[in-house]
Amino acid sequence: MESNDNELIEETPAPPRSLRPLMIVVSAPSGAGKSTLCNRLVDEFFEVVYSVSCTTRAPRGEEKDGEHYYFLSKKEFKERIKNGEFLEYAKVHGNLYGTLEDTVLYAMDEGNHVLLDIDVQGVAQIRKSLIRLNLRHPIRRGFTDIFISPPSHEELEKRLRGRGTDEEKVIQERLDNAKIEMGCAKEYSFQIINDDLETAYHELKTVILSRTDMD
Repeated sequence: MESNDNELIEETPAPPRSLRPLMIVVSAPSGAGKSTLCNRLVDEFFEVVYSVSCTTRAPRGEEKDGEHYYFLSKKEFKERIKNGEFLEYAKVHGNLYGTLEDTVLYAMDEGNHVLLDIDVQGVAQIRKSLIRLNLRHPIRRGFTDIFISPPSHEELEKRLRGRGTDEEKVIQERLDNAKIEMGCAKEYSFQIINDDLETAYHELKTVILSRTDMD
């Protein structure tokens, strides 16, 4: 049989992308297991990606601009604040950190679910930013806020002390902050208690799957 020069070559189809990209914001007290849960989600689902934040601090070690952070001068950062380009921002240890609306929107336009590991103050700012967006705006439509709690304050203290890495003063500061943060849990659409890691991760996946067609 003669080959047909015009025959189309079959290519491996690209992995399906979500039809409803999400902006997933996750908050939790230090020691509640937030980072472990978020990292597992990113590792399991290729379409879930961390948002790249901006900062005015200098790069450390092997950090690369645009991969770990967008490194901005203080002048440029403040100019972007003035222009209303940030969904949220904060000053931490003398440096500015923030999440640009365009950064999140670009990743969502690519079909990704954008994951933000962020504190309760940052999420409060994001909620205010959403008000100025159209109801059909991808970020507003895809906004999904999740709070991860420890089973109890006592268990949280046990976990923090079990790390063996923090001084007593730091532990007490984290415990005091945890009380404030956990008081904000009711403001989140979804709340997960991390008593058992596997159960908590299953609940986290269930929330995401319920909000999108990701499988």
